[in-house]
Amino acid sequence: MAEEGAKNESGSPQPPIENEENLNTQSNVAQNGEPENLSKRQRKKLLRQQKWEEERELRKQKRKERKQQRREQRQSNFAHKEETGDGLCAWKHPRREVTPSPVRVVLDCSYDDLMPIKDIRKLHRQVQRCYAENRRALHPVQLLITSLGGQLKETMDEKDRGWVNWKDISVKTEHYSDVITKDQLVYLTSDSPNVLEKLDDSKAYIIGALVDHNHHKGISFERANALGIGHAQLPLSNFVKMNSRKVLAVNHVFEIILAFLEKCNWKEAFFTVLPQRKGATAVDEHANDVPDKEASDSDSDHEDGTEQTP
Repeated sequence: MAEEGAKNESGSPQPPIENEENLNTQSNVAQNGEPENLSKRQRKKLLRQQKWEEERELRKQKRKERKQQRREQRQSNFAHKEETGDGLCAWKHPRREVTPSPVRVVLDCSYDDLMPIKDIRKLHRQVQRCYAENRRALHPVQLLITSLGGQLKETMDEKDRGWVNWKDISVKTEHYSDVITKDQLVYLTSDSPNVLEKLDDSKAYIIGALVDHNHHKGISFERANALGIGHAQLPLSNFVKMNSRKVLAVNHVFEIILAFLEKCNWKEAFFTVLPQRKGATAVDEHANDVPDKEASDSDSDHEDGTEQTP
């Protein structure tokens, strides 16, 4: 028997052979076509691997049986709930009943040449938010994007390639006046003397997709007048007093419309949507307060102001 630590002719150490039984095991391994001179640990590992391969089909069958048992259990629980009238199963949440609104909302993207790329990216995020909120709304509107092209489309293609698969939305490269008849159009702009009291199902309400930080005051009102279409402002001043300028992002105006369709109350709609940083409070709470503060120049670094703000 070789002593522990003995070396072969090449000088490399050989694993110790402890007894005759160990020698016979090595011989059997060699006869089975497996490598010789395996250590105990290697042989054990090899046996475990062989056993794992042999039991593969058994494990697969057990997994199928467990999956079938869970499926049968779910079906049994659901049937029991229906029989007892307990409603849906505990792990399922009832979906709200969605009723689409006939109201149309248009995002007018014809201001592309008035914005630097930084504001174009902000507008892109606002458009994404409009789409997402409409998909979650209790009364989703008929959402339409017009005049899509230029920097905004390039940004959407680069940052969000999946937008081409958006559902329940109409995207046009044409101007809104080429898609909808003028008598049905109402442009939402804070410069309009008309205050919107309710939403007309036969109208299409236009939101100017512009992030301008008040650099282009009155531009949407001017364009509406030039085209001879209707215009109005949301009744923000009737219900809300804010510490900052009354300039809202595109998605905020859109969400206010969705909230009004759900709550049928402008005040509730405004206070549901307006961000806390605006410091919005009810008008009747400020009877003795000083007039609104004018926005400082620094606001432009934090607000995504849009021209169509009510």
